[in-house]
Amino acid sequence: MTNESTVFVVDDDQAMRTSLQWLIESTGMSVRTYESAADFLAGYYPGRAGCLLLDVRMPGMSGLELQAHLEQAGYRIPVIIITGHGDVPMAVKAMKSGAVDFIEKPFHDEDLLRSIRRALESDERHRANRAARAEIAARLAQLTPREHEVMAMVTDGKSNKDIAAALGVSAKTVEAHRARVMEKMRADSLAELVRMALTVAPDEGPR
Repeated sequence: MTNESTVFVVDDDQAMRTSLQWLIESTGMSVRTYESAADFLAGYYPGRAGCLLLDVRMPGMSGLELQAHLEQAGYRIPVIIITGHGDVPMAVKAMKSGAVDFIEKPFHDEDLLRSIRRALESDERHRANRAARAEIAARLAQLTPREHEVMAMVTDGKSNKDIAAALGVSAKTVEAHRARVMEKMRADSLAELVRMALTVAPDEGPR
């Protein structure tokens, strides 16, 4: 996890917020606390590194409603649900909506801290993947339409001869296009080029 990561705590119980802040800060992690979902939304901006600890039952927007709101808005921040009123259906709903964990009060401090660390590590992985996808997408944007065609066929396992026949050009022309693709994509090998293509391929199934 990075030093810039923040643990956001949303709980209407002042004593619980204070206790959680003390616990989390005792490990060196940064913490921001909010007494309601509305306060959190007013002070949060998309893209901040970290994770979110949500109480379920709060005045106004509940924790699960805030989780659903963030999901619908496309804010990919790992969520840990904390509640003293948990039940199985609620836990299932939270997890299906993307929560990384569901913890019932009272809880052991170390269990919560482990969950927070996993959430922050998950956030860091997602950020690294998004950065890699953005970099590869920028390189792809430099390719000409024909180079895109050649790259698609190359990464699909087709030979230069097959590509030449499909495009109606000479094998030498395909070799020239292929060399430019490798150069523009900064790929040192075919295997690396294939990995790049897979990295920016559309996601399949649930995240």
